[in-house]
Amino acid sequence: MGSRIKVLVEGGKAAPGPPLGPALGPLGVNLGQVVAKINEVTSAFEGMKVPVSVIVDKKTKKFEIEVGSPPIAALIKKELGLEKGAKTAGTEVVGNLALPQVVKIAKLKSGSTLARDTKAAVKEVLGTCVSIGVTVEGKDAREMQREMDEGKHDEELK
Repeated sequence: MGSRIKVLVEGGKAAPGPPLGPALGPLGVNLGQVVAKINEVTSAFEGMKVPVSVIVDKKTKKFEIEVGSPPIAALIKKELGLEKGAKTAGTEVVGNLALPQVVKIAKLKSGSTLARDTKAAVKEVLGTCVSIGVTVEGKDAREMQREMDEGKHDEELK
């Protein structure tokens, strides 16, 4: 039976100090290896807090890393360099994404959403765009969702 340590780290910037060091020290794993692995698997989320679980087998000292994923809204804001979303969604626009950026965010979230495929994941991201005041290709994200339902952007989703 292993021990599971859950921590929130900045993507690509885990360090052997707290909260990791004190939690992992007593388990006898190689802290340098754990930190290096966490940084490797969280590098795509640089500048964002990422939930990470370290599962340690106390007998063999082997470890596994499970990475959660930041919320879609956080990924959109990072992509646009925004501090926060619109105060009044629907009336205020705080940024505009290109469709390839939306697809990139959807792919970063794959595995942690309920979406069946890329198209569904992209529509999830578009839904979040609506709620935080972000347009896509200069259009309201709901309009992009309708265009997707009509099959207009199928080529870009491959």
